[in-house]
Amino acid sequence: MARTLADLPEGTRLTDYISLGVIAATFPLAKVHEILRETKRTSERQRDLPAHVVLYYVIALALYMQSSYQEVLRCLLEGIRWLLGPDDTIKVTGKSGISQARTRLGAEPLQRLYDGMVRPIAQANTRGAFYRNWKVVSIDGTTLDVADTDENEKAFGRPKASRGQSGFPQIRLVALVENGTHVLFGSQIAGCRTGEATLANLVVNSIQEGMLCLADRYYFSYQRWTKACKPGAALLWRVKAGMNLPCNQRLADGSYLSKIYRSTYDRRKDRKGVVVRVIEYTLEGVADAEPMYRLLTTLLEPAEAPANELAALYHERWEIETALDELKTHLRGARIVLRSKTPELVRQEVYGLLLAHFAIRGLMHEAALKGDVDADQLSFLHSVRVVRRKLPRFVAAPP
Repeated sequence: MARTLADLPEGTRLTDYISLGVIAATFPLAKVHEILRETKRTSERQRDLPAHVVLYYVIALALYMQSSYQEVLRCLLEGIRWLLGPDDTIKVTGKSGISQARTRLGAEPLQRLYDGMVRPIAQANTRGAFYRNWKVVSIDGTTLDVADTDENEKAFGRPKASRGQSGFPQIRLVALVENGTHVLFGSQIAGCRTGEATLANLVVNSIQEGMLCLADRYYFSYQRWTKACKPGAALLWRVKAGMNLPCNQRLADGSYLSKIYRSTYDRRKDRKGVVVRVIEYTLEGVADAEPMYRLLTTLLEPAEAPANELAALYHERWEIETALDELKTHLRGARIVLRSKTPELVRQEVYGLLLAHFAIRGLMHEAALKGDVDADQLSFLHSVRVVRRKLPRFVAAPP
């Protein structure tokens, strides 16, 4: 989609006027400077666009995906001099200068910021975030179209289509979502040639004590299951209906105990088996429902988690579909291609999207707590519009 160019007023200085409101409140300037020092991206000399300004700017780009670089810059300008003194003479560069500044910054600082600060935010009184004593999270993945350049195609690949290949290269994203707040955390990205299951092997490292993780049947494997079984955490994953799971002990609620094995040989020898609880159920009267659903869980005691409650809970997994839709449709924009022309800047842009999504979801969570409502009842799209509209009016940080 073509973007409308917007020139900056002559003599305007970004370092005099930029104000990043919600973004800087979520990601404090002190933390940004710390990460820039760790990644050795701190500006060694005074530039038109210092590194910490560029980092905030990349996150802000996610709020204006359909606008040009200069137009986004214009939206961020405000009469606040908080980065440099009023006597500084550094001037704002044009699109080329912005691109060079983004290239100097790279993707690593944004990834470090994401990995270090984006985490579950639900509190004990957050509605819809818990099942009994467990915080509910889900795992899933998606792809994003990136700019059609030779470099991007080489780095990320181009998916096959019904006729030939897709129109754009794609980058793959797999993440955990906190169901009650839609916060996407533990995200991993790679080219579309890398499968979701491969990235999921890394994503499950972010499962923590006190979490109950939901996953679709695509993600199950013995290795991934045992890796995700963290102390104090619980799993509830769907598996294929034809999977070999003999009943070893029938439980009072209709579920039963079985074992999973790493290989057929181990199964024959009954070694290294992992005890699981199997829940099988049907959805009567539901259009397009499958004949039978089968779930595995690490919660072995029916009194701790009854089968009918877990069967109902599993369908909360679709919360991650909503969160990914927020990222792809409401924040990025439907059918909008990521604008970056090089693989490094594509990765930078993806982490900018994830950080912007977290900032908005944090605001929505605060609003939900104050209003004592479920965050699902709040409109993400409306929140994005409000943040976009109010962004230039917020003061980002003290002088």
